[in-house]
Amino acid sequence: MASSNSPAGEDGSPRHRRARNDMLKMYYNMNQEDVGGLNSDPTDINGANFDPQIYLSKVMKEKRLNELIDKEAEMVKQIRSLDSDMQTLVYENYNKFISATDTIRKMKTDFRRMEEEMDRLATNMDSIADFSAKISCTLQERREQISRLSGTHSLLKKLQFLFELPARLKKCIEMRAYGQAVRYYVKTRGVLEQYQHMPSFSSIHRDCKGIVEELRTKLREKFSNKESSARELAECVDLLLQLKEPPDQLCDEFLSHASQKLDEDLEVMQSQIRLHQSPADDVVESDQVEADISPAERFLKNLPVDILEFVDSSCNGFLSDICLVISSYKDLFVHRQSIHTSDHNHESLEEVANNKLGEFVLVRMAQYFQCLEQRVQAEKNTVDNSMLVRALDRFYRRLEAVNNLLPRLNILQRGAEIVNKCATDRVEYYLDGLKKHFAECLTDIRQILCAPKIAGKQEATDLSELLATMQSSIVDQVRTVLTNLKAFITNDVTFSHTSFFPGRFCYDIVREELVIGFLKHVFQVALDLSEGSHDKSSPPAALILILSRLFLDFEANTVNQFVSQVNEQFQIDPAQVQTTAAALCAESKMVAQRMLNHYVKIQGLQISQMLRKSVETRDWLNTIEPRNVRAVMKRVVEDVTFIDSQVGMLYEEGIRKAHSSDSSKRTFQSYSGPRKHQSTARSFTPSTAYDTSLMSNIQKLFSERIEIFSSVEFSKVSVLTGIIKISLKTFLECVRLRTFGRYGLQQIQVDTQYLNLYLWRFVIDEKIVHVMLDEIVGSTVHRCLEPVLMEASIVDVICERS
Repeated sequence: MASSNSPAGEDGSPRHRRARNDMLKMYYNMNQEDVGGLNSDPTDINGANFDPQIYLSKVMKEKRLNELIDKEAEMVKQIRSLDSDMQTLVYENYNKFISATDTIRKMKTDFRRMEEEMDRLATNMDSIADFSAKISCTLQERREQISRLSGTHSLLKKLQFLFELPARLKKCIEMRAYGQAVRYYVKTRGVLEQYQHMPSFSSIHRDCKGIVEELRTKLREKFSNKESSARELAECVDLLLQLKEPPDQLCDEFLSHASQKLDEDLEVMQSQIRLHQSPADDVVESDQVEADISPAERFLKNLPVDILEFVDSSCNGFLSDICLVISSYKDLFVHRQSIHTSDHNHESLEEVANNKLGEFVLVRMAQYFQCLEQRVQAEKNTVDNSMLVRALDRFYRRLEAVNNLLPRLNILQRGAEIVNKCATDRVEYYLDGLKKHFAECLTDIRQILCAPKIAGKQEATDLSELLATMQSSIVDQVRTVLTNLKAFITNDVTFSHTSFFPGRFCYDIVREELVIGFLKHVFQVALDLSEGSHDKSSPPAALILILSRLFLDFEANTVNQFVSQVNEQFQIDPAQVQTTAAALCAESKMVAQRMLNHYVKIQGLQISQMLRKSVETRDWLNTIEPRNVRAVMKRVVEDVTFIDSQVGMLYEEGIRKAHSSDSSKRTFQSYSGPRKHQSTARSFTPSTAYDTSLMSNIQKLFSERIEIFSSVEFSKVSVLTGIIKISLKTFLECVRLRTFGRYGLQQIQVDTQYLNLYLWRFVIDEKIVHVMLDEIVGSTVHRCLEPVLMEASIVDVICERS
C-alpha cells in the first residue's frame, strides 16, 4: 500500500524530498536541530525523519488485520484529500501566473508608448532653446537703452510725486486721512532733507514742513480729546512717533489725560465714604446743590452704599480704568517703540516709558488703597463679616489683573496687606465683643443676685440655672465667632491661599490671640474679682461661687471644646501650637480653686463678722442668767444652712467621715470638773481651775491640729467645713479678748451647744466642730471670774426650746 502511493522516479524519492525540505528550512531560517529534536521519531508520519519501512514494520507487528484494513482506508482518504487540495492550489496559482503574464505584456506596450513621448519632449526642448538664443541675440543691443529709459521714467515719477506732495498732504488733511498724509511725508522726508539746499526742493520742503506742523496740531488735539477711543489714541500716538515727536513728552501727556478720569473715580469713592460716615450732612449739601432733582431720586442718590457695592463700584470704575490705561500705555509706548526706533534707542525709551508708568500707577494705587482702607475701617464694628469677606475677595481678584499687567510693582502684596490687616482687625473686634459679652454676663448675674428678695424667701435664685445660661452663652458666642472667621479661609476665597492665612492668621491670631486670649482674659477677670477689696463694690459671694464652678467646668470640658473646635475648623496641627490645651486646663483649675477658696473666705468672714460683733458689743460680766439661745447663733445656723443649699446647687455632696451615734447630744463635761461631791452652783477653786486648764492643754496635745485657711476641695462638705472653721476660729479669738462672769460663761455654753446641735451635719468630720467648740468653752472658762457651768440637761432644754 505504501509502495503504490509513493512518488515514482528519483525526484519523488524520500531522499530528494528531504533535501528539498532542508533547503526550504534554510530559506526560512528554521533550526534544523530544533525541528529534528522535536520530530525525531522515524515512525511519525508527519515528522521530518519519517521512515516508511520502519513505520510499516511497526504497524504490521502491533495491529491486527482488521485494524490494518481500517488504517489503509483512512490513509487512502487522507491521500485523496491532499490530492484535491493540491489540484485546487495548482489551479489558483495557474490563474495568477496567467494574469501576471498579461500584465507584463501590457506594461511592455505602455512603456514603448512613453518612450516615444519622451523623445518628442526632448525635441521640443531643443527647439525652444534655439528660439531663446535667437531672441537674446536680437535684443542684446537695445537692452541697455531700455534700462536707462526705465530708470529715467521712475525718476520722473518720483519727481512728479515730490512736486505734487504739498497738494497731496493738504488733500489728506482735508479728508482727515492723517495716516495717509504721514505715510506720504515719511516716504519723502529723507529726500527732501537731503536735497533741501537746492532751490526747487527747498520750497517743497518748506511747504511740506508747514503742512506737517498743522498735521501735528490736529493730531495733538485729537490726542487730548477725552472722547477719543483707544484705537484713535493708538493711531495718534503712532503717527506722532512717526513724525519724530519726543516719546517722553507723549508719555507725560497721555498720563496727564488719563489721570483726569482716575481722579473722577477716586472722587466718587471719597463721596461714598463721606456719605457712609455722615449721610445727613451730605443730604443737606445735595439738597442745596441739586434742588431740581426729585425727592425720590435725591434720596436714592444719597443712600449710603454697603461695602460690597462700594468695592464693586471701585473695581468697575477705578481698577478697570487703570487697567485700561496700563494696557493702552504699554501698547502705545512700549510695544510700538521697536517699529520706529533702532534697537539701541528702543531699550532706553522702553525703560523711560516703564519708569513713568510705574511712578504714575504707584501714586494712583496708593490713593485707591487709602480710600479702600477708610471704607473697610467703617466695617470694623459690624457683627457679620460675610459681606466683607466677599468684598475683599472681589477686590483681591480684580487687583490680580492690575498686578499681572505690572508685576514688578508688587501691587498685589500691598492689597494682601490690606486684607490681612482687615482680618486682624476683625479678630480684635470679635475679641473685644467676647470680652464685653463676658462682662455683660457677670453684670446680669450680679443684678439677679442683688435683686431684692421676697419676704420669707431667702433663696429665690437657682445658681445652677444661672451657671448653665452663662456657660451656654459663652460657648455659643465663641462658636459663632469662629464660624464667622472661617469665612476668611474657605477654598473659594482667593486670598485665603496666601501664606498669611494658613499660617499666622490661623495659628497666631485666631487660636492664640482670640480663643486662648479670651480664655486668659476670663481667668484674669476672675482673679481680679477674687483679689479685689471688700467694699460695697465687691462682687456677691454667689457670683464667686458660680465662677468657681464655671472654671471647673472649663477645665473638664469647655477648654478642650474650644481648642478642638478651632483646631478642626482652621486646620491647625496640635503639634505646632504655642499653648496646649493641657496648660489651659491646668490654669482653669487653678483659677477655679482660687475662686472657691475666696468664696469660703468671704462667707466665713461674713459669719465671723456677726459673731465678732455679738461678742464685742455684750457686757459678759453683768449679763443675766441665760434662758434662750442668742439670736445671732440662730442667724449663724440659718446662714450656714443657706450656704449649704447654695453650694449644693453647683457641687456634689462629697465624702464625709462616719458620724457617731450621739453627735447631736454631745455636752461639754470636760470643763465642769468633778460633779459627784459638789453642786452646780459651786465655784471652781484655784486648784480645780488649774487642773481643768492642765487637762485641756493635755487634751490639745493628743488632738489633731485643725488648719483653718487651707485649700478646699470641689465638694459641698469641704466648702462648708472651711466656712465653719473660719467662723468658729473667729468666735474663739473674740472670746479670748473678753472677760466673762458666771452667767456670761453659761450663755457661751448654751450658744456653743446650740451650734453643736446643727453645725456637725455640714462638715466632713464632726470632730472638727466638737474640738473647736470645746476650745471656745474652755477659753471662756479660763477668762471667767466665776467659772460655774450650767447643768447639761438644762442646756439641752434651752437649746431644744429655742
